[in-house]
Amino acid sequence: MPTDRSPRPTLEAVAAHAGVSRATVSRVVNGGPGVRAEVRERVRASVQALGYAPNFAARSLVTRRTGAVAVVIAEPESRVFSDPFFSRQLRGIGRELACHDTQLLLMLQERAEDHERISRYLAGGHVDGVLMFSLHGQGPPPGAQALAAGLPTVFGGRPGWPGAAEDPGLLYVDADNRGGARLATEHLLGLGRRRPAALTGPLDQTSALDRLHGFQDALTAAGLAPSRAPTAGGSFTAEGGERAMAQLLEHEPGLDAVFAGSDLMAVGALRALRAAGRRVPEDVAVVGFDDLESASWADPPLTTVRQDVEGMGRIMARLLLRQIGDVPADGGRGVTARTEEPASPVITEARLVVRASA
Repeated sequence: MPTDRSPRPTLEAVAAHAGVSRATVSRVVNGGPGVRAEVRERVRASVQALGYAPNFAARSLVTRRTGAVAVVIAEPESRVFSDPFFSRQLRGIGRELACHDTQLLLMLQERAEDHERISRYLAGGHVDGVLMFSLHGQGPPPGAQALAAGLPTVFGGRPGWPGAAEDPGLLYVDADNRGGARLATEHLLGLGRRRPAALTGPLDQTSALDRLHGFQDALTAAGLAPSRAPTAGGSFTAEGGERAMAQLLEHEPGLDAVFAGSDLMAVGALRALRAAGRRVPEDVAVVGFDDLESASWADPPLTTVRQDVEGMGRIMARLLLRQIGDVPADGGRGVTARTEEPASPVITEARLVVRASA
């Protein structure tokens, strides 16, 4: 291996070491087709022996690719680094991108000026595509001009701005939020509970709205009036869930069941119920949503709706790499997969996991 003071190995040096042409080395390094397996392995051995590292700046001039993908999360830093949902999803995204030698660039949108900063960056050609999730509101997403110009994009969660549902070009990955919430509420009703309440996430997010609608669907099917079921916003945080649960108990002391739109809110609800002297599940049954680590650690362990958060991250990354093109089909060994089948949104299954809280 060369020392730190050794000249940087070149394509020519690798070609001489492997006994092939410079063009052959370039095809192997850049994942190009048309190289026999034994030659490809010989070039790889030479790359490793010499410690050759591709010059990505030079490569991008040829391929017009940056080798990087932006991940935009429309949440404050404090929430992203405290909520295990985001670490799970980023882990799935990062692992899939790493399999294809693509770098992850994390960008957080917390303030209005962040929207403009992210928009400028995405429009500047610094990344090959963007993964965007946890969007709020009905306005255009960050980098709307770059997206409109064709920057490959996949959304985490169903986009909710006007016209999004009718746009056949939008790609997103989401859980069956409405169906999962319906399962959770049906479970509570099946336990004989007839005074259920819901803790909702921010209703400017489609995931929170879909979960509220699933709760209401189950009530309607059971002959209960959704308009009479109390709800309170918990902002998808434990602190928010605790405050919202305390408010509900103050105004609806006779409630006997709670569907929380996230596990963190459910954990906060358990705190508030304990402080109020209510037993779980004897007095109040509680169901959450996500099945993150906090669900099994809760006291009592939390009945919840499981969504495969890490798996959804990997699917998002695969969809994006497919949009970018030349996605390796063999784990990065140079064989590329091309398909004429158009990509489409993916809705993953949500299923109930029953534990002690309900």
